[in-house]
Amino acid sequence: MNSENFRSGYVALIGRPNAGKSTLLNYLVGEKIAAVSNKPQTTRHRIQGIVTNDGGQIVFVDTPGVHKPGFLLNRRMMAAVHDAILSVDLLVLMRDASVSTGNGDKFVLDLVKKAEKPAILVLNKIDKVKDKAALLPLIEFYSKEYEFEEIVPISALKGEAIENLLQQIVKHLPEGEALYGEDELTDQSSRTIVAEMVREKILQTTGEEIPYVTAVVTEKYDESDPNVTKIYCAIYVERSSQKAIIIGKQAAKLKQIGTNARRDIENLLGKKVYLQLFVKVVEDWRNLEQKLDEIGIKE
Repeated sequence: MNSENFRSGYVALIGRPNAGKSTLLNYLVGEKIAAVSNKPQTTRHRIQGIVTNDGGQIVFVDTPGVHKPGFLLNRRMMAAVHDAILSVDLLVLMRDASVSTGNGDKFVLDLVKKAEKPAILVLNKIDKVKDKAALLPLIEFYSKEYEFEEIVPISALKGEAIENLLQQIVKHLPEGEALYGEDELTDQSSRTIVAEMVREKILQTTGEEIPYVTAVVTEKYDESDPNVTKIYCAIYVERSSQKAIIIGKQAAKLKQIGTNARRDIENLLGKKVYLQLFVKVVEDWRNLEQKLDEIGIKE
């Protein structure tokens, strides 16, 4: 790394649920560190992805999708968004360019306006926009609403224009030394990332059957055997009927979730993994402070 003119800082990825924030973070870091799902509101933790190159170091703070808080869980998730906005050097507002502007988009834009911080607008999912001229009214609307440092159209899924985005972000960070080691990717523990991977597979496997009532906690993480890491995860649901959906007939769904999650975890850790999943019914866990603390969704 060239220390001359080196730039570093914290960058918050903010946007509506399903804007593609976690997909972008995973692409940039090159490892699966954030749960990715085609369902909204899948990110619950502030997962920091660290990208270091010759020009600078970007520490990304991935925030939950901006939504109206209902349960204590949702209120804590929104508190994480506000906390992230206050504590970073630069905001990256991610917007799904393939859908029309709704009240939710205006709400996120208002958060950026109130923060009065340098911000870059990222128009994501341009691979879904057949006629690129359709982006022009969107660019015009956002340009009138706030003085963005840059407006960058990308496709996080396809990796399109990502290098340009990185250059623009680094350009608007303060000059300074690296905040983390060159080989560091995230500040999250393996236990947290494993739980996120399991939760991602639950969302993918259960389809629309299971609403947002699941949480995953890594209860035991045993590395005493050098050949295999033993991991035990509890899956929280609120009702017995939800437990039945996750387990499936003859435990087929739970086995599928475990197999898919284990594959990702083994790729991440680079070794064999024994993964055991069990489902616990905890009524109204989304409103229980103790349970939210255990899951890692802090005040």
